[in-house]
Amino acid sequence: FYKPWGFYETLINTKNYLVKKLTVKSKHRLSTQFHQFRTEHWVVVKGTAKITKGKTKRILKKNESIFIPIGVVHCIENIGNEDLEIIEVQMGKILKESDITRLDDPYNRKG
Repeated sequence: FYKPWGFYETLINTKNYLVKKLTVKSKHRLSTQFHQFRTEHWVVVKGTAKITKGKTKRILKKNESIFIPIGVVHCIENIGNEDLEIIEVQMGKILKESDITRLDDPYNRKG
């Protein structure tokens, strides 16, 4: 699935969890957002990410991870010069793109 920031692939989709591989282009970011029904676990497998989690910001590199609880505002930004690759594991009652509340979006998408 292609997005303005890069693309994602669904690797595993079950009733209880969803696993995706996100590829974020250099100097791009996802919207600042939160989810009402799912948590997310992110593992950086390539590149360098600037992660916003609530009011904190962290730099994550290859082989580092972070957990995003339900309702916590978050954002992924690729601050490197190469593609950023993240394995994302979603767990919760609803594992669909409709469970995204965007607070700000550099690409002016709705929803």
